Amino acid sequence: MPKRGSYAKGVAKRDEILTRALDVVAEQGFRGASVREIADAVGLSQAGLLHYFGTKEQLFVEILRKRDEVDLTRFEHGTDAPAFLSEDFTGLVAHNAEVPGLVELFSRMSVEAADTAHPAHDYFVRRGEEVRTSFASALRAQQDAGKLSDRIAPEALARIFQAVSDGMQLQWLIDRDVDMAAAVQALFDALSTEPGPPQRP
Repeated sequence: MPKRGSYAKGVAKRDEILTRALDVVAEQGFRGASVREIADAVGLSQAGLLHYFGTKEQLFVEILRKRDEVDLTRFEHGTDAPAFLSEDFTGLVAHNAEVPGLVELFSRMSVEAADTAHPAHDYFVRRGEEVRTSFASALRAQQDAGKLSDRIAPEALARIFQAVSDGMQLQWLIDRDVDMAAAVQALFDALSTEPGPPQRP
C-alpha cells in the first residue's frame, strides 16, 4: 500500500504537469503539443509522463479539465453575481482567442467524444450538464430580476448559449478575424430587457 506522502507527491506532480501542459498547448498549438513536448517541459520521459495519466488521450482530457478549473477561478464570481452572465462569460470567450491551441484541442476532442467509447466522452457529457445547470440558474435569476427576457426557458437558453459559444470557436478557428466575444455579447444584448446604447443612423 503506497504511503500517504508518496500519494501526495504524485498528486502534486500531476498538477504540475497539467499546469505546464496548459502553457505548452496554448503556446505551441494542438499539433505541436506532443507527448514529447509536454514531457520535456516538465523534465520527464514520455513513459514517465504517461505513468501519471495512462494514455495520450486521457492526458488531453485532464488538460481540458485543468483548463476548466483555471478558467472558473479566473472569471466566475458566482452565479449570483450580476456580472456573471455578461462580463464573466464574454470575458472568458474573449480570453479563448488568446489560447488558440486550447480552443483547437477542445473543439477537436468534443467531436471525437461523440464516440461513446472515446476517453473524452464522459468528460464532455458531465461538463455540458454542469455548465448548463449553472448557467440556467444564473439566467433564471436574471429573468426573475427582470433583466433578461423570459420568453425562453432558462434551461433552453443555457443550451443555446453553449451552442453559440462552441460554434463561434469553430468559426474562429477557420477565420481568426471573427470576434467570438462580440457575437456572444450580441446575444446577451438581444435578450436584455434593459435599454441599450442608442443606435447610430
